[in-house]
Amino acid sequence: MTVLWINLFLVFIFAFFGRYSTAVNGATTFPVSIKPHKLLVFGSLLSIVLVSGLRSNIGDTYFYMHSYNISQFTWDSVISQHDIGFGILQMMLKNYISMDPQILIFTTALITNLLIVSVLYKYSRMLEMSLYVYITGGLYLVSMNGIRQLLAASIIFTATKYLIDGNWPKYFLIVIIASFFHQSALILFPIYFLVRSKAWSKSTSVLIILALIIVVGFDQFSSILFTAIEDTQYGHYKDFAEGGANILRVAVELVPIIIAYLGRDKLREIFPDSDVIVNMALLGLVFMLISTQNWIFARFSIYFSLYQLILISWIIKVFKKKDRKIIYLGIVSCYFLYYFYENVISLNILYESDYLSW
Repeated sequence: MTVLWINLFLVFIFAFFGRYSTAVNGATTFPVSIKPHKLLVFGSLLSIVLVSGLRSNIGDTYFYMHSYNISQFTWDSVISQHDIGFGILQMMLKNYISMDPQILIFTTALITNLLIVSVLYKYSRMLEMSLYVYITGGLYLVSMNGIRQLLAASIIFTATKYLIDGNWPKYFLIVIIASFFHQSALILFPIYFLVRSKAWSKSTSVLIILALIIVVGFDQFSSILFTAIEDTQYGHYKDFAEGGANILRVAVELVPIIIAYLGRDKLREIFPDSDVIVNMALLGLVFMLISTQNWIFARFSIYFSLYQLILISWIIKVFKKKDRKIIYLGIVSCYFLYYFYENVISLNILYESDYLSW
């Protein structure tokens, strides 16, 4: 864990001083009036990418590396796969760059984190807070486990502008591209129409009530769902029996949503595009709530949790100026405790690397 702790410190410090070395932003494409110092933000990105890209364990990393080692990538084998985009990426890397599987881990870490940080750079009010929660909230660790899905999610994340602007042709095109890396990305097609409405409207109430109904009647819901997907590559999920997600995880997703609701008028005033961001974060909470019955549904929340990173950087500003420092420190402290609990006590994460050691 030592490398992960150092990474957390470096990422936060670089981004923190990056925000305090800001320049007034006159570009109309940015929703905030300031932008962090690019060189210092690059320092945060570099740390994130190196730690993730040079790992040799955590989650499915070993299996991805093993598969890369034993597989012979040809166009025929790639086309026969469900997620051909990821197959093409591996084929290009192994056949033209390196047979060392570390190149796959590093490349996916580079692409995923570069895309995520670039979007946060554009939309986050406090970049250091977004990156801090990215790590301490667990999504960074998930990127080392669900490699393909986080890669797909990061690609869709870059379409945030088109989602906000209502440019559905460009948004759908990016979703299709992402689906070549993980077919579950196609869920974002109907989601587009759900999140374009005003936050906290009647549709929000319906969504929350529906989630509660699914939780209460989960056995019936899961029976219908798994029957519908039994002939797809996700059909084996019906045999998934690792229990539900920790209720503490739901609480972590819930608190920023509650604050966003209580300060909804102020949030719209300082961040006019917040409705879409709030709705996406709310959907992440809905899937996380359902996942308390079966952990596999937490995978769908990956696509929406990225938007909570944007949201949490803005909700501090809905408080009175005299209270913002204590709220800021409160968020930092609570997420730090959660990070310690999840990674040290609950999961006992041990970081291994052939290149980084401490």
